[in-house]
Amino acid sequence: MRVEWSLDDFDLPAEELPAAFEPVAERFEMRWRVEYSGVRPRVAIFVSRYLHCLMDLLHRHQTGELACDIPLIISNHPDAAPLAAFHGIPFHHVPVEKDKKAEAECRQLELLEKCGVDLIVLARYMQVLSPGFVARYPQRIINVHHSFLPAFSGARPYHAAFQRGVKLIGATSHYVTEILDDGPIIEQDVIRVSHRDQLKDLIQKGRDLERVVLSRAVRWHLEHRILVYGNKTVVFD
Repeated sequence: MRVEWSLDDFDLPAEELPAAFEPVAERFEMRWRVEYSGVRPRVAIFVSRYLHCLMDLLHRHQTGELACDIPLIISNHPDAAPLAAFHGIPFHHVPVEKDKKAEAECRQLELLEKCGVDLIVLARYMQVLSPGFVARYPQRIINVHHSFLPAFSGARPYHAAFQRGVKLIGATSHYVTEILDDGPIIEQDVIRVSHRDQLKDLIQKGRDLERVVLSRAVRWHLEHRILVYGNKTVVFD
């Protein structure tokens, strides 16, 4: 259940609401939370070298579609620095070396904590986060996977889809768990392809889907429209 109401004539202060409602929650064995639409979540964006999802999110943020603050962008490559500078957002290059991944994640977590981040968006961040990292932000890390999950998980789904000769390709946004590409799915979309499409065509069409699917998931999360139950989500329109 999702209930939304106006605070007009609602005279119970926000800090007193949890204590006042807790007896009701205990009586009916409820799991519950309250969010206030006037509070703007703080969002960190992680990205690697593919910038199309990052560009889309920053544009939507600039036009007011995404009601949040973006205090930082983190990348394991320097490619996104000019784009971040254009939008006036601090950019942090944190290289992820093969044998020093824990050190990189430690630096990332320091930056996230310093900026008071509420949500992490992986905008084609091509690194697998450690279980310890994910545990710090349960149901607060959103990833976009360039495939219609559960089909073609992993790092090269377009290549696998092309080899398989599929007639539909898709993209999936989901919450991140410690199991790769297995978290609760928030949104998916597909587009038709044919024998005339080569690998580069699949990638181009897929990137359009990735932008839309990720932005929808982020917007719905910011608007508190997603409830997670087990490994599934309920999205309220």
